[in-house]
Amino acid sequence: MHSTDTAIVWLRRDLRLADQPALHAAAQRHARVLPLYLHAPEEESPWLPGAASRWWLHHSLSALAESLAALGSPLLIRRGPSTEALRQLARETGAGAVYWTRLYEPTGIARDRMVKEALRADGLLAESFNAALLFEPWELKTGGGEPYRVFSPFWRNAEARLDHLPAPLPAPARLSPPERSVAGLSIAELNLLPRIPWDEGFYPHWTPGEAGARQRLEQFAASAIGRYKEQRDQPAVPATSGLSPHLHFGELSPRSALLAAREAARTASPGWLASAEHFVRELGWREFSHHLLFHYPATDRLPMYDKFAAFPWRQPDDYASDLAAWQQGRTGIPIVDAGMRQLWQSGWVHNRVRMIVASLLTKNLLIPWQEGAQWFWDTLVDASLPQNSLGWQWSAGCGADAAPYFRIFNPVLQGEKFDPEGSYTRRWLPELARLPAKYLHRPWEAPSEIRRAAGLGLDSVYARPIVDLARSRDRALAAYEQIKAG
Repeated sequence: MHSTDTAIVWLRRDLRLADQPALHAAAQRHARVLPLYLHAPEEESPWLPGAASRWWLHHSLSALAESLAALGSPLLIRRGPSTEALRQLARETGAGAVYWTRLYEPTGIARDRMVKEALRADGLLAESFNAALLFEPWELKTGGGEPYRVFSPFWRNAEARLDHLPAPLPAPARLSPPERSVAGLSIAELNLLPRIPWDEGFYPHWTPGEAGARQRLEQFAASAIGRYKEQRDQPAVPATSGLSPHLHFGELSPRSALLAAREAARTASPGWLASAEHFVRELGWREFSHHLLFHYPATDRLPMYDKFAAFPWRQPDDYASDLAAWQQGRTGIPIVDAGMRQLWQSGWVHNRVRMIVASLLTKNLLIPWQEGAQWFWDTLVDASLPQNSLGWQWSAGCGADAAPYFRIFNPVLQGEKFDPEGSYTRRWLPELARLPAKYLHRPWEAPSEIRRAAGLGLDSVYARPIVDLARSRDRALAAYEQIKAG
């Protein structure tokens, strides 16, 4: 027998209390609320969560459980399959409603549709809400009623609507659990943490959970946002927000991030306005990635433009050793290796450096973008399928709003431009710490006496990079001309 006084809130990647519309609706409409996390990653995406994402999820769930307990309603943990688990829990508790917030990846959409139909067939109220995006992917269309493929007109349409967004919802002050107690799993039983402690480097960098997200947002809005536009491309400067994993796991809503940025711009110096709007535009790129994957659901694994299916990538037997060198930060190109070491040790890499390492992999090394996407997926704490897919297709030149095929970053010049003093590179490549700035981004050009003084022998990977940048650039351009010509 179902009761209208009890509701289940099915939590996924919306692990917060504030601006959480499913939780808000349950608390407003029902006397008793049961927050539930169902672990069923295989139902949400063919890309199962990587090791770094699982690490974050463990700690985010732990933080959420503490917050919910303080409100009076413990977090229940169970495993899927989701449809049967929800139906069973409704029977156990007598719940009459199930609320959740929407996911937009193709597999998750299909699963949620089946769940909603099954619950309604059982006589339950089943309702979903938008909590992850500023706008639903189907709300923004071209003048012809089609999905967008280019960011600029997409963002013009979205930006014109920002002032009409509703204000973020408050967190509930109190939650009462169902009268019937039910058993669940501990978070540890999900086995999300690594058995070998390779994650030690993550802890100094990150505080998963809603409180950590709020603290990072407040720090960014109070200072770094004022220099975001001018310094966001400098990896040695803490000018970026670091909010991407918090947004991905739903510990922070994009509406809250938007509001904080604009409030900071209004109350600070006039020069902050343009910088804050530049940050808001980056929220727009996040929206655009979800828009694309929703409307073009194969783009997580296939190029958006069909002609690129015939691109002459190297074969796995030929590129295996180069791929391993790239993954391990042993390419012999300092800014690239610094980025890949940062990724491995901290679970994150600076956005400018992401573009540099992706350009080297797809263009200089002619290794398929899907290999890079898979590595990022496993190693990034902010691994988001829409953003990962958009970013890699952009770098490879085969997706929506992609970088022109002839744009091939020279990683040496990029390093000299964006890390001129070498602070970032030296931090992640301590073996180059004693090399003068003049040679830091091109150590193979350093005279032998300077190399010896810096501790770099002839057998060092920095004596000879794994790829000739000039020749490989010509090879890439020839490959792209082949595709351009059909």
